[in-house]
Amino acid sequence: MLGCVVHGAGDLRVEELPAPLPGRGQALVAVRYGGVCGSDLHYWRHGGVGDFRLREPMVLGHEVVGTVVSYGGDATGPPPGTAVAVHPASPCGRCPECADGRANVCRDTRYLGSAARFPHVQGGFAGQVVVPAGQVRPLPEGLGLRRAALAEPLSVALHAVRRAGDVAGRHVLVTGTGPIGCLVVAAARAAGAGRVTVTDLLPEALGHAAVAGADTLVRAGDPADAGRPAEVDVAVEASGTAAGLDTCLRLVRRGGVVVQLGMLPPGRSPFPGNLVVSREIELRGAFRFDTEFEEATALLAARGEFDGLISAVVPVREADAAFTLAADRGRSCKVLLEFGDG
Repeated sequence: MLGCVVHGAGDLRVEELPAPLPGRGQALVAVRYGGVCGSDLHYWRHGGVGDFRLREPMVLGHEVVGTVVSYGGDATGPPPGTAVAVHPASPCGRCPECADGRANVCRDTRYLGSAARFPHVQGGFAGQVVVPAGQVRPLPEGLGLRRAALAEPLSVALHAVRRAGDVAGRHVLVTGTGPIGCLVVAAARAAGAGRVTVTDLLPEALGHAAVAGADTLVRAGDPADAGRPAEVDVAVEASGTAAGLDTCLRLVRRGGVVVQLGMLPPGRSPFPGNLVVSREIELRGAFRFDTEFEEATALLAARGEFDGLISAVVPVREADAAFTLAADRGRSCKVLLEFGDG
């Protein structure tokens, strides 16, 4: 079977990999689609994401969907042939964070396609993948595999909005309208936001946010843009840049909430900390997700407009072209790799 393996910065290879066999408690899934995530792009371009650096070749991918093939001993789940999405996290269930109901920040978790630990956790960009049986989730009625490939990033967006608190009727700002930022727009809409304003440098990216339901599109870096708000209630920083965080902290109201979702560059990042103090702004982090996965698949099943965020489906043999397209925010939003016939 073919897999998409990163060996270092700029070194992405499509390789023939051995077919896996499910062990005790595991499920074997035939992968149909895998979404190229910003973290996959960082591993490809820079050899790491945030503070997680590559130390060995790694199969990329954590946004994967497909069909159940079989199970190992003592494993149960949806019957073979069932269309499923794969929850990419395997928290330890024992640490203080897991005990506190915050498995997404488990200190000993395993996450598909992540270099956070060594040996790395190999990802799902392959013809077949073996995962703990509890990580396969059947798709709700009416949700096809193509749209279901958005389940993992939409879960991230839902978690970020949840970290912001009650946004019903409120004015929400989202900085950065890549795939995650656009899905934050959709998540805020689903949570009842009264108004959603987005900022980005690229007009094409802003257009994707409009598809997701944004009310106002603002060109970042243009203080004369008429849509630039004087003040917002909640801000979600999804660009992963210090400039984006600066914008959020300066535009959120006194006592407002800023959620840092985008992964900032490694090392120190400057930000206007005095505003956090003098305006009593609550600055919160949002990392991955936990229980939002089923909510994400239900939302995807109910709303067809998510299809408009999928820019291209590319065969895995052309992974290099797919990654190049996904990295060009002027030409794409979400790019999917396709594996076999599912």
